[in-house]
Amino acid sequence: MVISHPQYQLPRDFEGFGPEGHDCQWPNGARIAVSFVLNYEEGGERSVSEGDAHSEPYLWEKGSTGGYKEGHRHLNAEQDFEYGSRVGVWRLMRLFKDYGWQITIYAVARAMELNPRFGQYCVQEAGHEIANHGLRWLEFWDYDLEKEKKYIKDAQNLLQKVTGEFPVGVYFGRGTPNTHGALPEIFQEMHKEQGTPKLLYSSECYNDDVPYWMDVPSESHLPDSEKEGLLLVPYNYDCNDGKFHMAPGFMTSAGQNYEEYLKSTFDCLYREGGKMMNVPLHSRITGKAGRNEALRRFCDYISKKEGVWVATRRDIAKHYRNKFPYKPGSRNGGN
Repeated sequence: MVISHPQYQLPRDFEGFGPEGHDCQWPNGARIAVSFVLNYEEGGERSVSEGDAHSEPYLWEKGSTGGYKEGHRHLNAEQDFEYGSRVGVWRLMRLFKDYGWQITIYAVARAMELNPRFGQYCVQEAGHEIANHGLRWLEFWDYDLEKEKKYIKDAQNLLQKVTGEFPVGVYFGRGTPNTHGALPEIFQEMHKEQGTPKLLYSSECYNDDVPYWMDVPSESHLPDSEKEGLLLVPYNYDCNDGKFHMAPGFMTSAGQNYEEYLKSTFDCLYREGGKMMNVPLHSRITGKAGRNEALRRFCDYISKKEGVWVATRRDIAKHYRNKFPYKPGSRNGGN
């Protein structure tokens, strides 16, 4: 049974930054920060060979319509995921190398363990960021607090072992009612136990176009000088290539409406200024040739604009922390 611990329940915030919004004052006067995020899940999904009841029915070309039988491997589903790790991921890596951009990898630890060459390439050769996307790509909504803490710590340690980098950012998109609020404490425990870095940011939120600070209820007993807060770097679903496999979504495999939506999103945020844009990707989706061409056209489009900062989420978080240091009770450090 999952118990919702009061010290980990974050309040809802309906006000945000109000009518004037918030200018993040990006480096070198950039008008927009663009964050490309690759969700690397291939091998971490549900699989009979990993002890699960059936193969993964979510986010592949045929999805749950592909036919599943408990206890039996679904080879089509398995191989669509394998396309992502064998082919799609390298196509995406070549694309970002062509533009000289670093991106963030939301890495499932088990997936990285099964393809260590990719993990090592990301960190040692390409300079991409590794963020924690879970030990496996599974729901863990029914974990008690101690089991959940172990799950997150095990993912952190395995990712460091495989890639050589200890993640300082997290995004699960799943979890218990305690996950979001417990993250700072989990990282603080690891810092004390192992000397590893503390949490830099969480992307477990979808409610803004800019980073912002949140007070952490578990720190309410501390004097303000000892509080560290929680920096949120928002994520999104609307630009997510996963919508090729969702309804309503990008309902053409060729990618024209995906490309147009990305461009429209960019144009709006670029005009407003001081915002960030998320472009969530999956190697088995936009790693496919036709969709990859649509993504490449979008990359070409923004590469010709002035004042565009393509950055990892780690670098976005570092900039925000430096420009808008945490102040209890303030979304933007009191600025």
